[in-house]
Amino acid sequence: MVRPRAALRLTGRAAPAIAAALLVLIVLAAVAPGLIAGASPLETDPVAALTPPGSAHWFGTDQLGRDLFARVVHGTRPSLLLGLGATALSVAGGAALGLAAALGGRAADQVLMRAADVLLALPPILLALLAVTVLGTGSVNVMIAIAIAFVPGYARIVRAETLVVRRSGYVESAVVLGVPRPVLIVRHVLPNAVGPMLVLATVGFGAALIAASGLSFLGLGPQPPSPEWGAMLSQGRSFLATAWWIGVFPGAAITLTTLTVNAVGRRAQRRFTRRTAA
Repeated sequence: MVRPRAALRLTGRAAPAIAAALLVLIVLAAVAPGLIAGASPLETDPVAALTPPGSAHWFGTDQLGRDLFARVVHGTRPSLLLGLGATALSVAGGAALGLAAALGGRAADQVLMRAADVLLALPPILLALLAVTVLGTGSVNVMIAIAIAFVPGYARIVRAETLVVRRSGYVESAVVLGVPRPVLIVRHVLPNAVGPMLVLATVGFGAALIAASGLSFLGLGPQPPSPEWGAMLSQGRSFLATAWWIGVFPGAAITLTTLTVNAVGRRAQRRFTRRTAA
């Protein structure tokens, strides 16, 4: 009989491997969805509409008779692209603003950081909703809107790291040796200041994915019949009483992906912190 403490230790050791395996499966679904789901995500079959999960359709069918398993699998790519695009834009924007605040002098630091404080006072999803209302609907605008909401947080991280790196010995030595300022920033300051933020971005990706799904749920992201988890979840809310599977499985995909990426990201963050401390 396995003791509770031994079971917990075994589970703790197996969790990273499980998360890594799930991440590989998610990436495979995004890159080659046809290898996992052979059915078309767009083909309709009114005769088979609202078929419950079974051997013929693992996740059942939606109101138009489309195979829900195929739609969830094929929806991995557009859903992940929204999260990845928003995270990449927010990291790039945060890096630029953080460096400008830390290296641009007291006036630039005060203006940029006070603006960041104002934006951080608003909930990210509300700020993203305001931005996408101004920009308009569509995948690109959703990514930009989410990036605007998350840029202030990343900018503060980069600013703090840049201030630490700027006072380090190797940067001061480079200044004494007469290294040009652009070369100093690109070669010494930027890699060391942005490095920790890239690890945190893996955790932030989960928040970006949820925000993107939320905007798609409101009809502001990819438009039907494109299979996207947030839009599918929105369609399924009208059938929760009669066909629960239409909304449950896309919601489960969002939750599982977010938990998986967060688990991998937090493990990478802990390893980076231990390596930095050593």
